[in-house]
Amino acid sequence: MNSVSEPLLHLAARVDAIQPFYVMEMMKEAELLERAGRDIIHMSIGQPDFTAPEPVLEAAANALRRGDMHYTSALGIRPLREAIAGHYAHAYGLDVDPARIVVTAGASAALLLACAALVDRDDEVLMPDPCYPCNRHFVTAAEGKPVLVPSGPAERFQLTADDVERLWTARTRGVLLASPSNPTGTSITPDELKRIVEVVRARGGFTVVDEIYQGLSYDAPPVSAVSFGDDVITVNSFSKYFNMTGWRLGWLVVPPSLVDAFEKLAQNLFICASALAQHAALACFKPETLAIYEMRRLEFKRRRDFLVPALESLGFTVPVMPDGAFYVYADCRNVPHPAARDSAALTSAMLHDAGVVMVPGIDFGTAAPHDYVRVSYATAYSRLEEAVERLRGVFKR
Repeated sequence: MNSVSEPLLHLAARVDAIQPFYVMEMMKEAELLERAGRDIIHMSIGQPDFTAPEPVLEAAANALRRGDMHYTSALGIRPLREAIAGHYAHAYGLDVDPARIVVTAGASAALLLACAALVDRDDEVLMPDPCYPCNRHFVTAAEGKPVLVPSGPAERFQLTADDVERLWTARTRGVLLASPSNPTGTSITPDELKRIVEVVRARGGFTVVDEIYQGLSYDAPPVSAVSFGDDVITVNSFSKYFNMTGWRLGWLVVPPSLVDAFEKLAQNLFICASALAQHAALACFKPETLAIYEMRRLEFKRRRDFLVPALESLGFTVPVMPDGAFYVYADCRNVPHPAARDSAALTSAMLHDAGVVMVPGIDFGTAAPHDYVRVSYATAYSRLEEAVERLRGVFKR
């Protein structure tokens, strides 16, 4: 029997414009070593080692028993939108109309919706370099142009209002920020964020702020960009602070005038977020559940306070203390290892020689990517201690 060769299909140009997600490539390499019997300590992927707490699991089980598994409104079930609005009142002292909240299939879907609604072909969107790679790829998928602005330690690895004023052109449509940030764990100071919003507003642009790590703030009370005006669009998620990564549930707070547009796009692109995840997430806002999350937040802070000086004792430099999320962005150039001048080579060596997975800076932009590694402390304290000792042996420190 003659075999039929697979036809060569033409791929859209946007596929070539989107780079691989190197952290996932590192994960695949680590999984190969694990299948061969190696014990690997994961300090790479941004997934909390904590899972959804018992009240959330019980709420999911009850929803299953009731059969609450049908399509929901594209905007999300009303009780969840009201619960999220209540969370803004409780956590930030903000009065947010539940009608402005759009429940999405994770923060990724939220950012895709925002880009689909706001970005036209060849529109430029300013964002810091380094930044979470998918954020710039969402702009590319909408046929816009992400403009990466080198943002170093002096700027806390964040975009500044001066950057926005200096780089805004006739093609600039808006800014896409993250506070706290992946990969750096740094936040934009409230005063600077307010200035950015004002600069963008004066130019008729949009401000989208990714706040998915907002609940994981350690050194000062968190401030949501929602407080700087109804025209600011914020993105949040149940994945990080609420420990529901695989449930794929997030939300947006959008201007009242844009709710209908976001709803229309959501209806056509996603139908709705998971009904099961929505009903389960209602339990996230119970006092007993929030108490669990607060204990976990403090545990993340304990890990940060151990890991930053431990990394520095190994030869890494941490130029900006991370104040949120669960990442450290560490300069690796002074690490006593032959591969230290290239973060990709160093992370590969650490994986193979110590069984410790970190992520090279090449995932996060083009500004000094070979100088930095991203270290996640979303793993057990005892495993962090073990990782440091393994690396101490490799680096002879």
